Amino acid sequence: MAKDEYSKYQKAKISNYYANLDSILLERLSSLVSELFLAEVSSQNEKLWKKARKVMEQLNIPQALIEHIMEKQDAEILAKNLQDWLKQSRQK
Repeated sequence: MAKDEYSKYQKAKISNYYANLDSILLERLSSLVSELFLAEVSSQNEKLWKKARKVMEQLNIPQALIEHIMEKQDAEILAKNLQDWLKQSRQK
């Protein structure tokens, strides 16, 4: 018989994960920016941009801004916006 409930420890871990989800996603986006600067193959670049879009959507970035970033596909633009988002998250 499968146990449907989580232990107190598991509940605390899950709760902590969701409490820090924005920080986790911003860190993931930061890693993607680094990879975008280093990417040499266009197919690799496309995959990284798709991942970046997904993370931005998970962060609830305004759709117009996401579209602008995706249209330009410039890692510097994404990096500058990421710096702003990191500053905002630290102020919370």
